[in-house]
Amino acid sequence: MKKLIASGMVLAGMLFAAGSAWAHHSFAAEFDAKKPVVLKGTVTKVEWTNPHVWIYLNVKDEAGKTTNWGAELGPPHGLQGGGWRRETLKIGDQISVDGYLAKNGASRVNARSITLAGTGARPGQDRKSTRLNSSHSQQSRMPS
Repeated sequence: MKKLIASGMVLAGMLFAAGSAWAHHSFAAEFDAKKPVVLKGTVTKVEWTNPHVWIYLNVKDEAGKTTNWGAELGPPHGLQGGGWRRETLKIGDQISVDGYLAKNGASRVNARSITLAGTGARPGQDRKSTRLNSSHSQQSRMPS
């Protein structure tokens, strides 16, 4: 009986680990490196969570229609290593996001860099290079 319980616990642990690994995606699975975009808008929400930080911003198109976009960044610990903090961006900040569009057409991007509209500064940049999204490391370094 003890062997059966132990085997069940091992199996449950393996299924949990497999589910967690499957849930974390690669850049190529969700975003298109051939579709770069620059979005300019107002920060509406910041989700400082694992596995990725998300920033949401309202963007007006040429017709004046506002769409709320989600911008995926790297993991919180990676951003913190580059000088970012939970309070780095605030609701109402005007920003520009340079990134890549979602493959499925959703209003989402994988952010490569973020710039404050008023100053041209890159938030959290206290090093020569800050990685916003480690899942696409080849194109995720912000130039100094």
